[in-house]
Amino acid sequence: MPIPLEFCAVIDDILARVSEYALAAQLFAMLAAAALAHYAGRRVLRHLRRRSEATRNRYDDALVTAIGKPFAWFVWVLGASWVLELADSGLETGLVGEVRRLRDVAVIWVLAWFAVRFIRQVEAQVILGTPGEGHMDVTTAAAIAKILRIVVLAVALLLAMQAFGFSIASVLAFGGLGGLAVGFAARDLLANFFGALMIFVDRPFSVGDWIRSPDQEIEGTVEDIGWRLTRIRTFDQRPLYIPNATFAKLTVENPSKMLNRRIYETIGLRYDDLAVLPAIVADVENMLREHPDIDGERTLMVNFVTFGASSLDFFVYTFTKTTDWQTFHAVKQDVLFKIGEIIQRHGAEIAFPTQVMHLTGPTS
Repeated sequence: MPIPLEFCAVIDDILARVSEYALAAQLFAMLAAAALAHYAGRRVLRHLRRRSEATRNRYDDALVTAIGKPFAWFVWVLGASWVLELADSGLETGLVGEVRRLRDVAVIWVLAWFAVRFIRQVEAQVILGTPGEGHMDVTTAAAIAKILRIVVLAVALLLAMQAFGFSIASVLAFGGLGGLAVGFAARDLLANFFGALMIFVDRPFSVGDWIRSPDQEIEGTVEDIGWRLTRIRTFDQRPLYIPNATFAKLTVENPSKMLNRRIYETIGLRYDDLAVLPAIVADVENMLREHPDIDGERTLMVNFVTFGASSLDFFVYTFTKTTDWQTFHAVKQDVLFKIGEIIQRHGAEIAFPTQVMHLTGPTS
């Protein structure tokens, strides 16, 4: 007995609806699996964060912190791509290739994002590290971090272009030819870039250092060293932006790297105090050798040097232990007060410019 056509149509309709429901169920299950993976991953990361905070290793903290947000995006990128692939297989739209290409690019972006976050976290941990535990100055850490971030982004861009079908070899060849043209057009920019590179390598100064140049009116505290400009904050709080290529032609002093600060003063006594001058010189030298803020391992000299026009001059030459500007002036003030007390104790006085006029009677 032949099957009626109406019955076959009903069967086909039922099968189509069952297929649609099965597809919808699979899509829902895949989304639920992605949500579950996201939730489980967050719980695991929270547990790892607590474990990493209990250790003395700073880099596990950086890794756990860096992986947080990129992990969530990674889960949802994979879940969404699989859902789209499954939907395409059911609807037969022919977009599977495009979906996979977009998924590859999204995964590259997420991995690059994680790498950049990890580099930034490690940079912060290295800067905050204590000496002997991976401590590095701000300038070196920032320079290495910038170079690594540029490398990560460049590699990610090349991989993304390859995912879209571009030939990396052709891109690199074009970049080599274009680099010559850019080099001629941006000589100053490249000079500043290599100037920054030399600052990072030679490290004549770092962020936070007080620098000055006798060649130009440049003096202040280094706030930032970029790839093109270095920002210096002058003592009257004005920002000063200097192209990095300038430092290749300048003499730069870095008082921040001083080992000591020098006290060099010449003091004059009256000619009437010649008899007590040897005792004053000896007492001043003993006072400096016993002073807690004077570096006894450096040159220390107190000597009578000359018969001045109106004074007997002796000089004080010594170094303080501190290099801090404010502390140095406090120590210098204390030393000068003590020298004044020694002079008064011996009944002498500090000379000031005087003239003696000799008057003679009329000659017969």
